[in-house]
Amino acid sequence: MKPECQLFGTLGCHLCEVAEALLMPFVENGLLVGLIDIAEHEGLVESYGLRIPVLRRCDTGAELNWPFDAEEVVAFLR
Repeated sequence: MKPECQLFGTLGCHLCEVAEALLMPFVENGLLVGLIDIAEHEGLVESYGLRIPVLRRCDTGAELNWPFDAEEVVAFLR
């Protein structure tokens, strides 16, 4: 069973769009990824503003910072 994840980003972020596209095959194979817009939460802007996109596992809180590729996502999800 794949862990549930969150992708921290914001609208208009080109790298966030690239990360979303990279994650689509994983989503199509059952990975649950919630998109979190950091602009809607002041604390998240402070935490993630210079690091987005960031993929976070909901079960462990582990984070995978950009840049990442499909192989790194597979390893992160193990």
